[in-house]
Amino acid sequence: MKAVISGYGKMGHMIEQVLIRRNIETACATEDVCSIDPGVAKECVCIDFTAPDAFRANYRWLAEHFKAVVVGTTGWNDIEDEVTGYFRACGTTMVYSSNFSIGVNAVFAALEKVSSILAGNGYTAGIEETHHIHKLDAPSGTAKTMAEIVSSSIGHKPEIKSFRIGEVPGTHVVKFDSEVDRITISHEAFSRQGFAEGAVLAAQMTENIKGVYTFKELIIK
Repeated sequence: MKAVISGYGKMGHMIEQVLIRRNIETACATEDVCSIDPGVAKECVCIDFTAPDAFRANYRWLAEHFKAVVVGTTGWNDIEDEVTGYFRACGTTMVYSSNFSIGVNAVFAALEKVSSILAGNGYTAGIEETHHIHKLDAPSGTAKTMAEIVSSSIGHKPEIKSFRIGEVPGTHVVKFDSEVDRITISHEAFSRQGFAEGAVLAAQMTENIKGVYTFKELIIK
């Protein structure tokens, strides 16, 4: 497997280090993925951690030229059907997620179970998410995913409160309140390392799959 890193900020540099540790060749790391030689792209898996506007502008090129694409960029939920449909039409494998942390995806699974148990038993839910001041989207994609999971069972969309503080990598707290108790499920990232590890794992998984998947679909059985 060879990889191209699209978006060479803090996440891009961290992904590069994970690739090196796993002895995976990096063909290039770039802020302008559409400038890559198509001949190089077709041999590579692209790992995209850019900005929402950049991904919106680039996703067609990614689908048309790369062997597979792993998308960690968030903030494009409104065109999800359009994007995933285009990848399917191009026959290009795509793995995407609002959060590639293994721990967060375990929390997603826990929320599915807890929400289904609490449904119809008088619980209301709320979500708080805190990230660094450089994060461009609010609420976070992870918080939106959590809200979708919870609302599918308990029947109402939880309110999401977003906070942008310092260099916080990412903290998410989901609270279920009733008249008699409160249940709290939370995840706190200590660094961006978990996101990078999960994204590279997803890239490796594309060697053995075909189609369009969320990361959660691949790791939660």
